[in-house]
Amino acid sequence: MKKVVCFVLAASMTLLSWGQAPLKGKILKLDFSASVAERGGSSMSLGLGGLSNSRSQSLLGVVRALDAAAKDDKISMVFLKTDKFSSSPATAEELRQALSRFSAAGKPVVSYATSYDAGSYYLASVADKVVLNPSGEGQLIGMSSLVYYLGDLLDTLGVKMQLIRHGKYKSAGEPYIRGDMSPENREQYEVMLGSIWNARMEEIAASRKIKIEDLDAWVKDLALDKAQSWLDKGLVDTLWNRGQMEAWLCKSFGAKHPEYLRVVDIADYASKLKKGPAKNKIAVIYADGEIGSGRDVKGVKLAAEIAKVRADSTVKIIVFRVNSPGGAVLDSDLIRSEILAARKVKPIIASYGNLAASGGYWISSSADRIFTDNTTLTGSIGVFGLIPALGPAIRKNLKVNMVSVGTHPHSDLNQGMRPLDEQERAWMQNNVDDTYDQFVSLVADSRKLEKDFVESIAQGRVWAGVDALRLGLADEKGSLIDAIHYAAKQKGLESYRIVCYPEAKSMSLRELLKGSKDDAPLVEVQVPEALQSAAAALQEASLLVGDGSRPSVQARMPFIELQ
Repeated sequence: MKKVVCFVLAASMTLLSWGQAPLKGKILKLDFSASVAERGGSSMSLGLGGLSNSRSQSLLGVVRALDAAAKDDKISMVFLKTDKFSSSPATAEELRQALSRFSAAGKPVVSYATSYDAGSYYLASVADKVVLNPSGEGQLIGMSSLVYYLGDLLDTLGVKMQLIRHGKYKSAGEPYIRGDMSPENREQYEVMLGSIWNARMEEIAASRKIKIEDLDAWVKDLALDKAQSWLDKGLVDTLWNRGQMEAWLCKSFGAKHPEYLRVVDIADYASKLKKGPAKNKIAVIYADGEIGSGRDVKGVKLAAEIAKVRADSTVKIIVFRVNSPGGAVLDSDLIRSEILAARKVKPIIASYGNLAASGGYWISSSADRIFTDNTTLTGSIGVFGLIPALGPAIRKNLKVNMVSVGTHPHSDLNQGMRPLDEQERAWMQNNVDDTYDQFVSLVADSRKLEKDFVESIAQGRVWAGVDALRLGLADEKGSLIDAIHYAAKQKGLESYRIVCYPEAKSMSLRELLKGSKDDAPLVEVQVPEALQSAAAALQEASLLVGDGSRPSVQARMPFIELQ
């Protein structure tokens, strides 16, 4: 095998500022070839190249590894390669905080990329040395969210979607009855996106020691594109190709060539972390995904998990990790009831990930303390029901006439074949209004806020975490690991074991393809992104209308994809 020999570069390639002697120890590598998700695990996709399996790392595992490495004399540096980095704002925020703690321990974080976008650069900007390939580029253009409105399409097909809601900002059902965005929805999106973007830019400006006004002007003027513009503006420290980057690492560690560098992958490092004593456990209970029967977070199943943890005497405290846009009210209340029962036995600390909205907030607002990230989408205190009238569309497009016969005037209400009459709409509206009042009341009681104040910030409105803190919907800015540390301090635990529920299960290829009787198959067919997003919106509509056994009342935030 041909060896690449490191060479001494010009004077600009000096050693890192924290010492002239070569660094000793290992390089901890974080390259995002496996993405970072709440729980981590396997997923499969079917594309033109055939069946492929992809793995993701758990956010908690990566953060714990970085914190352990900061105290490990055998680890001298984190090398961050962000080219494949893609995550939600809150996940990036928690990773960035962990990298910042590593750097604060007196150890360098070095970032290298062939290109940067808003998400990857936000993460990389915390590094002590930020490097960009001279042939690369970067793009900072702001943040947006693309919303698909299907009202015109459904009207063309003859499908009538009947939305009953409480809360002028409760827009989850809006795309199915309108062809464009309502003024109220546009208002909440603009405020929410602005809060998330500003929180990110403030951190970037502080790390790079530049004025936030200058950064904002560069974004507005599209002044950041080719690598040289990033160097001229001070957003990166140097422009090196891969060979120059390897040469600098060799020089910094006194290695003759790259193969002599001792590099450890963060996944391998995380797998070797000590577990802690079994008699003192902190349980991290995940509510990760949509809430409801047939969805990611099933009310009966998660409630049973919480009950099991409540009865376990070795578990001293619970950290309730919520990453959910909400879902069915019935399932949400099953989970909340079990959380209240568990809270009578042991403290519960809530930690919010990317989403803690609507049903996600319903299940967790009664925790003893709530930690949120600046960029967590929070609140969305509102309720709606979505009922289709499919009969006219079936007659128009399929030439099939469906006739219903029943014992009472409203016995076919749940079939979804005809428009609601006046009495039925009033009945549904009353149901939605009562559930909304219940939601506002439980938030007011749990958060010790005046009901009128909760009403004023509710109306289904989604807030960024930084605003949720200001409004009293959360207690403290902090990550999952911050919530765990707080929990340990509350119980006086100097040494403890972290256990996660529900337990992650490994699946065979057959199980991954087929799925269980409760879950959809885990194989995804790859289609163009725009079509995939539109199809996801249509699939979401089928979930929102329920299974036809009863009108489905939802506490769910809008379908949001941040870019």
